[in-house]
Amino acid sequence: MTHTSRLILFVLLLFAGSSVFAQVGERRNDLSIGVTGGYTMNTMDFVPRIKQSQKGSPMFGFSSRFVCEKYFTTICGVVLELQYNNLGWKELIEDGSGNTYKRDWHFFEMPVLMQMGWGRERRGLKFIFEAGPQVGFYLSGKEHKGGGVWDVSARPNGVIYQYGKEPDRKFDYGISAGLGLEFSSPHVGHILLQGRYYYGLGDMYDNSKRGDFGRSANQTITIKMTYLFDILRTKNDNIK
Repeated sequence: MTHTSRLILFVLLLFAGSSVFAQVGERRNDLSIGVTGGYTMNTMDFVPRIKQSQKGSPMFGFSSRFVCEKYFTTICGVVLELQYNNLGWKELIEDGSGNTYKRDWHFFEMPVLMQMGWGRERRGLKFIFEAGPQVGFYLSGKEHKGGGVWDVSARPNGVIYQYGKEPDRKFDYGISAGLGLEFSSPHVGHILLQGRYYYGLGDMYDNSKRGDFGRSANQTITIKMTYLFDILRTKNDNIK
């Protein structure tokens, strides 16, 4: 998939959510805001390949949700989050040098996700699925080299272009999707436990013929917890 076709796919996903709610069911006007935090495990999809292990790091941020409709049994809404994340990668160096390498890439991220839920809206448990586009903005980075004398002469496939190299692009974009459970109470609010996967469509390094990598995109697994409290709530005594 070329860089242009990835961008077209991303734009289509960005506007796809609006068509999902074209048919009107039971209207809702529920707005909730809160905080989110969790743990991410990131790798970079490099071409040529670089062998890696999952690089773990905490993440945190703010979350908001607008529930707009219940269509049959499906509760439909939109989630917007603003979050800090430490991505990058951790290499598995098995050339006998004893070297270790980890790269921190600090990002400000903004997922905009369609959310669908099945179950209790205000008292009890609900199963949720969410998916949509996500953008990220590179803030800063840092290298961590270890393992004695640094020796790159025996690296697999001779892939050493990444060392000391800042990203060529500061803007990241891709697709995020996840599953979760939500517990709601009129006295406590909403507590969500979620798992998400982010598939980067944009490359952080130049992927043209002049570049060193054909692909260099983030791939992120996130386990997170979110707490939301209601700002606006639909007045309907029949909502459970």
